[in-house]
Amino acid sequence: QVQLVESGGGMVQAGGSLRLSCAASESTSSINAMGWYRQAPGKQRELVAVVITGGSTNYADSVKGRFTISRDDAKNTVYLQMNSLKPEDTAVYYCNTRGVLNWMNAWGQGTQVTVSS
Repeated sequence: QVQLVESGGGMVQAGGSLRLSCAASESTSSINAMGWYRQAPGKQRELVAVVITGGSTNYADSVKGRFTISRDDAKNTVYLQMNSLKPEDTAVYYCNTRGVLNWMNAWGQGTQVTVSS
């Protein structure tokens, strides 16, 4: 199964920016979807953004216009650029991959993002 390692989380003031990275242990060129989810305390995990093979993207309404997801299959990495961060963006952010083969389906360990007001 592919292994995913996130990095780039941290603490930032409202209005600031962070860039999350998720490096995969296997080639991502054949993985259909790579995405980011988040889970805040006491809440369910929710989709933040996803990018599929070919570059099409989808975003949660709450992050549209502020977050940008991208993938670099040459580096086996998916990124999440987060701008204009708000306190309500505070959560653990998880990387996720999905594909037609079992080994393509995985979650990262999560990285904490904390936005202070």
